[in-house]
Amino acid sequence: MTIKVFNKWDVEGITIQDPALVNYINLEPKIVPKTGARYAGQRFHKSRTFIVERLINKVMVSGHKSKKHLISSGHNSGKKDKAYKAVMKAFEIIEQKLKINPVEVFAYAVELAAPREEIVAIEYGGARYPKAVEVAPQRRIDLALRYMTQGAHLACFNKKTSLANALANEIIEAYKGSPKSTAISKKRDSERQAASSK
Repeated sequence: MTIKVFNKWDVEGITIQDPALVNYINLEPKIVPKTGARYAGQRFHKSRTFIVERLINKVMVSGHKSKKHLISSGHNSGKKDKAYKAVMKAFEIIEQKLKINPVEVFAYAVELAAPREEIVAIEYGGARYPKAVEVAPQRRIDLALRYMTQGAHLACFNKKTSLANALANEIIEAYKGSPKSTAISKKRDSERQAASSK
């Protein structure tokens, strides 16, 4: 018997094209992607956590933006059940729109949205200079997931759009590589800045 994600979607045949990300996007299927923070104390265990569960965790708390909590209310409440249902509904919407396995769409979207280069500030004699650096594979996944969920939250916060619809649209646009996706536009900005400071 094959295990399916949410007992609906098969992950067999889904491959990650980017060799740098192969070890960091875990596609081992789970019927209920919920470990309940069992491995929270284990360093870097998140790379072995199923990628859909990592998305659910990010939807609960979508992270910081310029050292401030971007949104700390609404769907961003840390309630796993709400996030779980929203992600499942988003996957159903993706399947209806594209007629493709939504787990495959999501995995490819994360791969496309993961930035390769970014800027760090280096200080020489009191002056700060921007320097382009390559992004570590694990951070690439973290940033892609953060940008996706923050984009989805902004698209539905105080609006008529539901979180599931906003998340589905964000994943679909990222899958297409469209600049309408927050994750893709942030990635391009980051890589453009890095290229200009080399």
